Parts: sequence; C-alpha cells; structure tokens
Amino acid sequence: MAERKSKPDSRLKAAGVSGFNKPKRTPSHPTKSHVVVAKEGDKVKTIRFGQQGVQGSPDGSARNKAFKARHAKNIAKGKMSAAYWADKVKW
Repeated sequence: MAERKSKPDSRLKAAGVSGFNKPKRTPSHPTKSHVVVAKEGDKVKTIRFGQQGVQGSPDGSARNKAFKARHAKNIAKGKMSAAYWADKVKW
C-alpha cells in the first residue's frame, strides 16, 4: 500500500511558520509582534497577536498578574484565541 503524502497547508507558507501551533516573531509587521497558524481538531486559523515593541513581565509581577486577570476569559478559550498565544509566548 502506497503512503499518501498530504499537501502542506498554504497558510503555513503564507505566515512563514514551520508548522501548526508554532508561533513566530514578526519584526517587520507594523502592529503585531507574532504570528501562529493555530490548529485544533480540523479547524485551522492564522492568528496575529501581541503589540509590537511591548515586552511581557516576569511571572508574579504586577503587570503579569494584571494581564492574566484582564484576559482570563479569552485565554481560557484555548489555542484558537490570540489571548492564549500572547499569554503563552509573551507573558
């Protein structure tokens, strides 16, 4: 039986990432600092997230706690939300 090779998703190439759920910095984007092609089950979505030029803060800092509290509901939505990726990568 011959193995069937699946064609790579065009969204991966367009976003310039190496695979699904692998965030990448986008220093040349005017407003967003990162991009990820999120995949959950059979849903695929390109997500740009993070404000360009803003750095997160160490765990436990006031800024860190404020971000997590402010975005808790959206972070809980999982991989298909920008808040989830910003929490994971930047904060």
